[in-house]
Amino acid sequence: MNACRHGWFPGSILAVAIVLLGLAPVDAMHLKENPKRHRILYQLDEAGVDKAKFVLGNIRNHVTGVGGWQNIESLELVVFGPALKSFVQSSIDPALKQVLEQLQSQGMSFGACGNTMKNFSITLEQLPRGSLALPQGGVVRIMELQELGYSYLRP
Repeated sequence: MNACRHGWFPGSILAVAIVLLGLAPVDAMHLKENPKRHRILYQLDEAGVDKAKFVLGNIRNHVTGVGGWQNIESLELVVFGPALKSFVQSSIDPALKQVLEQLQSQGMSFGACGNTMKNFSITLEQLPRGSLALPQGGVVRIMELQELGYSYLRP
């Protein structure tokens, strides 16, 4: 029997063509031809310096991936729960502090959950310079920013 007569051969070629076309690069929203200023929200609630470094690394990669800070309207990191302990100045990892300060100097906001601060007896003065206390709580701040259309990421 002729394979073309049953239609599976032309159909296979069509399927392969569709798959290959689907693999073609798609213009990203952050390109000059299609500019968009992003509003980005990151959450960090897991304890540990390694996790904190990982999240800050994600943020740096994100900024690079969208073409730099000129394509970011706002970027906020909301920290709560045991993760906040990693940012207490008296014990902060020097490499973590350096990356945090760099991101803050470029425009990232660092929000500290007011409930966590109270529960762990952490004052604003004990946190990195430029930290913002979130008296309404970290999860409430996340909700507020999502309602404003922020892209929410929890690596």
